[in-house]
Amino acid sequence: MKITKRHIISFIIVVAIAFFLSAYKLPYYIYKPGGADALNPIVAVDGGHESAGDMHLVTVRGGQATPVQYVWAKLLPHHEVLPISQVRPEGITEDEYFHVQLQMMENSQEASTVVAYKAANEDISIDYNGVYVVSVIKGMPAESKLKMGDRITSIDGKVIEETDDLISYVENKSAGDTISIEFERDDETMTKEIELESFKELDNKVGIGIQLVTDRSVSVDPDVNFSSGSIGGPSAGLMFSLEIYDQLTEADLTHGYQIAGTGEIDYNGNVGRIGGIDKKVIAADDEGCKVFFAPNENGAADSNYEVAKETAEEIGTDMKVVPVDTFDDALTYLKKLK
Repeated sequence: MKITKRHIISFIIVVAIAFFLSAYKLPYYIYKPGGADALNPIVAVDGGHESAGDMHLVTVRGGQATPVQYVWAKLLPHHEVLPISQVRPEGITEDEYFHVQLQMMENSQEASTVVAYKAANEDISIDYNGVYVVSVIKGMPAESKLKMGDRITSIDGKVIEETDDLISYVENKSAGDTISIEFERDDETMTKEIELESFKELDNKVGIGIQLVTDRSVSVDPDVNFSSGSIGGPSAGLMFSLEIYDQLTEADLTHGYQIAGTGEIDYNGNVGRIGGIDKKVIAADDEGCKVFFAPNENGAADSNYEVAKETAEEIGTDMKVVPVDTFDDALTYLKKLK
């Protein structure tokens, strides 16, 4: 067949359309079921005990949508499409967003370590070094004055050791008050005056528009090491704490089962709500897990547990979905397993 100029132009147009459909990035983000990775290769306590079963970290996959991916996500169950502005605040780059997610993962690992070592009565010491700014909300008072990575050490001359110190201090202020924040940036100590504003979406609570994480130095004996790679976010906290406790104690907490779950954990062992619970139930079921812990949120009607239970019924799994409000709830359940 003779190749004409028209054939060449048509071919180029087809290639261009195919490239657009498969590679062009739309202003939307897609979330879908991810994986359920065994934690034994990710968490390692020196001299830790082995178990017959495994604890699993459950993930959600996400990424900016192409036209083809957008269409598929609209058609497939448990695929969620969100405007990218709801995922990554305006003015935050992909690298900055990724850095925040890794910082949240690191904080989650630290909290889970504290909870597990205290529960197992193992040696642990904690030093407080201030709080880090993990994000600054666009259009809020802190914008242009603070930035991600700043380490706040005092406010109005009052030493700040952890986030609760700063939050409780600001709660006693009023909109329009000015606070003096001392912080470290690039090895330089700086001070900024910032006026407080009220946040309508937070019941008119006052603040300056920043998200914080406490800078703690946690020392434990025996040592524990994490190798979570590029996995980000705080939602693996509960399962990290259970895996660490299982390695620290002689009894097999898994009883030979594959155990999954999700939930952010704080330093007091409270389990908090996370996103994408339906997708995580599917990922855990695909991995053959038999137990799935879900944040109960003190029995709220729209809790993670309720959504997880509905999803489990929808897909017809025999995996047991267990509601938990605390680390102790999950620990008690596992200790009673036969």
